[in-house]
Order: sequence, then structure tokens, then C-alpha cells
Amino acid sequence: MRGLLFIVVVALTLTSATCNQGPAKAPVIGEAFAGPITLNIRQEISLKSPTVATVKHGDRLAILQVRRRFTRVRVAGGAEGWCDGEKLLTPEQMDRLQATNEVAAKLPSQGQAMVYDILNIHTEPNRQAPSFHQLKENEKVEILGHRLAARVPFQAAVTKQYSTPAAAPAPKKRASRKDKDRSKDDDIDRPPMPRPPGPPANWLELSRRIELPLDETKPIPPPPAPAKEPVKPEADAVRMEDWSLVRSVEGRAGWVLTRALTMTIPDEVAQYAEGHRITSWFALGEVTAEDGAVKKHYLWTTIPRGGREFEFDGLRVFIFNARRKRYETAFRLRDVKGYYPSAVHPVEVTSGKKTTTVTGFSVVLETPEGQLERRTYAFEGYRVRLLTTSPWERLADPFDIKATQMTKPFNPNAGKEKTIWERVKEKVPFLGQS
Repeated sequence: MRGLLFIVVVALTLTSATCNQGPAKAPVIGEAFAGPITLNIRQEISLKSPTVATVKHGDRLAILQVRRRFTRVRVAGGAEGWCDGEKLLTPEQMDRLQATNEVAAKLPSQGQAMVYDILNIHTEPNRQAPSFHQLKENEKVEILGHRLAARVPFQAAVTKQYSTPAAAPAPKKRASRKDKDRSKDDDIDRPPMPRPPGPPANWLELSRRIELPLDETKPIPPPPAPAKEPVKPEADAVRMEDWSLVRSVEGRAGWVLTRALTMTIPDEVAQYAEGHRITSWFALGEVTAEDGAVKKHYLWTTIPRGGREFEFDGLRVFIFNARRKRYETAFRLRDVKGYYPSAVHPVEVTSGKKTTTVTGFSVVLETPEGQLERRTYAFEGYRVRLLTTSPWERLADPFDIKATQMTKPFNPNAGKEKTIWERVKEKVPFLGQS
């Protein structure tokens, strides 16, 4: 009896242990990270299926199953469900995104911009790329780069995964009342139609061509030009969009649509844009007006419209005239092709035997021969003058670290051999004093 009782207790213990284990978990076949700001994990693939979990950008997910563009994942809490696989980032993409933020922190700013509505920051210049951050209304960002990218239709990814449904049969044309009456009258015997009237007896004379006498005093008018057929737009033409690389206040770098950004340069200067879009702007210095207000001098670059490979076609330097209490143009370039990056930095200028450090700026322009060159200017008071030009290679990518060279102080005499007098002044300090 005791042996039977022992067997029953052991069986119940094993049964309870087996029940507590629950169903076997699916094996993990991969790893991914949530790309969007928030991502809903649903119980089934259907969008009407209930949500079992909600994850945030950067949360680690375990991949259990892949079905076309949908992926079954397991979150950190253990819940399992389906999500759109295009919203997931691979470990390599996540590492690249973190490296992007580190590089973007060192890139020179091309000016501050503001958004007037909620705007998503994407990992790539593509509307369908994951959006990992959202800019709020009136939030400010720093412009870092520009790229022209083809617009991808929203349904493009869906049509590639699923076959096109068969076209619905054309609806039958409803018979009109006149057709019904005509079908009823077909059974009635009607008399035959009469013969049509013949041509007139003098139809040959009526058809003869009448030649009028030629008036030699009047010139013969030229034949009318053939009408030009309207040029039809190509159905397969690719639509291009301007994207800007931005850096948020938190230091997150990504891509946004350029047309959603507005530069924060003061309105009293922006009113001179003449309908062009400001692509970059910088403060060159400041002056105190008669009423005690502090006004700044500005440099900006503009372009008439988007869809161009280059970033600007003109630049302008504005100075504030304290006596006249208005902004005036001190320097201007038109009909040029300029590229990012532009930068404001100190430069050294020599006047006689005295070398001083003043504010300067550098821009990248295309020469008539198609080559790129870096032009460095000095801003001295209210005067702008060209210091030097040097060859420049176009950045293959906005994240090219070579862009940081634009912010370094520029010395036009760097690399030149020192004269004998300069060497003597270095050895004898009092000779260099003015």
C-alpha cells in the first residue's frame, strides 16, 4: 500500500512539473532592433489583430519566423507577435546609426532651421525608411548636408510582394429606353426607304476649280506653319526630392524633407531673398546700433528652386548700417554653382608688416572648367576680399569627415618658406614689436 502511494505522489509531481513548463518556445533564428519611434507587435499578421506589445526605437527583438515582408518576433518581456519586417533594423544598421550620430556631432553646421509641424527623421533619404525620431512643432535643428534622391511610391514595396489582383469585369451597359422601343419596332413591316436624290445635271461645272487673277502687288502669304503637338510628360519619369541631413538638439542625426524646413535667419534679412530658398546662413559679427540694440552681420546662400545637384547658385553678405538703421549688401556672387560645406572661421591677414586675425569664411564653388575650388574670404569691418583659392574634392557622402577641415583657422601663408627677416624676428623678440 505504501509503495502504491509513493508511485502516485511521484506521478503527480512529474505531471505538475510538466504542466508548469508550458508549450515549447520557438527557436530564435536572428536578431533585430526596432526602427520606428514606436512599433506595435500584433498577435497575427492582419492589421486588425490585437496588439500584444509595443516597443520603442532601439529595443532588441528576437526573430522567430519570416513570412514575406512580415516577421514574427519575441520582445524582452517574452511576448511574441508579428510586425512589418521593413521597420526592423539589423545589428549592422543599428551600429551604423550610432556611428552616424558620432560623426554628425563633428560636422560643420550650415545654419539653423525650424519646423512648423510634426516631422519625422528617417534613417535614409527615403519616405519608407524607418523613422526613429520625431521633431515637434517649432523645434530647431542644424543643417549638415543635402542629397537629391528619387521618390519611392508608398505602395511600391507592397506591389513587389503581392501579385496584382485580376481586373474586375466591365459592368454591362444598361439598355436605354430608345433601344427598347427600337427592338419592339423591328417586328413591324415598314415600306422600303426611297432612293436618295441624284447629283445635279451641271455637277461637272460646279466642281471645276476657279482660278482668280494673280495680284502681283500683294505678296504671296507663306503657308501656315504646322501646329506643334504638345509635349507629353513621360509616364515613367522619376520624381526627385530634396532631403536634408539634420542634427537635433539631442544630437540625433538623420534625414528629413528639405521643403519642411524654414531657416531661422531674422525676417528683416530674409525679406531680401527675392523668392529664393535660403540653403545656409551664418553670423559674421555684430554691431551696436544707436538705440543700443545689438545687430549681427550675416552671410547666406540661396537657390531659386530645388531639384539641383548643387546646393546654391548665389551668396550674399549683409551688414547692418548703424547710421541708416538698415541692412545693406556688402558682397554678392550670382550665377555660380556652390556645394556644401560652407563655414565661418578665423583667418590671418597681413597689412604691411602687421598680421592680424579677423573673421573669414570659405565656400566651395565650381569653376568654368568643371573643377571645384575652395575660396576663402576675409571679412574686415564692412569689406569682403578674396584671400586665396585651393582645389577641393567633392564630398562623396555628407558624412565625409573631410568637411570638418572647413572650420579650422585658415592661414594663407601656411606651407610657405619664411623670409630671412621673419626668421630674425623669431630669434630677436623685440624686433617684432611695432
